[in-house]
Amino acid sequence: MSTKTVFTTGEAAKICKVSQQTIIRCFDNGSLKGFRVPGSRFRRIPRDQLYSFMKENGIPTEALESGKRKLLIVDDDVELVELMVDVFARDGRFEIKSANNGFGAGMLVKEFRPDLVILDVMLPDINGKEVCQRVRNDPSMKAVKIICISGMVEQDKIADLRAAGADDFMNKPFSVDVLLERGCQMLDMDSNNTAVG
Repeated sequence: MSTKTVFTTGEAAKICKVSQQTIIRCFDNGSLKGFRVPGSRFRRIPRDQLYSFMKENGIPTEALESGKRKLLIVDDDVELVELMVDVFARDGRFEIKSANNGFGAGMLVKEFRPDLVILDVMLPDINGKEVCQRVRNDPSMKAVKIICISGMVEQDKIADLRAAGADDFMNKPFSVDVLLERGCQMLDMDSNNTAVG
């Protein structure tokens, strides 16, 4: 599977398992955003627009995702990171990167463009809330899901994190299997995946 960033209507049709005419019609009526190649009639559809279109229309996005979803784990507790990486890797449907501080997280979010970020709130350099805000301030990342994890339980802090853009919150200690389940739910993936040998 390629990680192409722009598709022709024919390629988009194959990925969505619909006819090319359907894609062209959706393009022309504006429900599928894209652009025309200057000086020609060819239509081109950027990957993120195709992804949004598929989500909105209930079309499974696996074909576009090359089967794997991108996960970024950010925590300064190395053992916990290893444990989380291990559980998500065992699921078999994730491409995983990790960072142990907010600076590393900021860099990776831009380069790696994850679908899901698991974010420790108490990082050594900047706090998780700032990382949330940075992700949310980038319009190209509005589809990124963020699960914050922390040992602190004050409700107002949790409310702050949600306001900053966190989609979910889990208190430490937690079951990594439950975390995996939550992550799968957020990405509309089947959580009882049987593809793992």
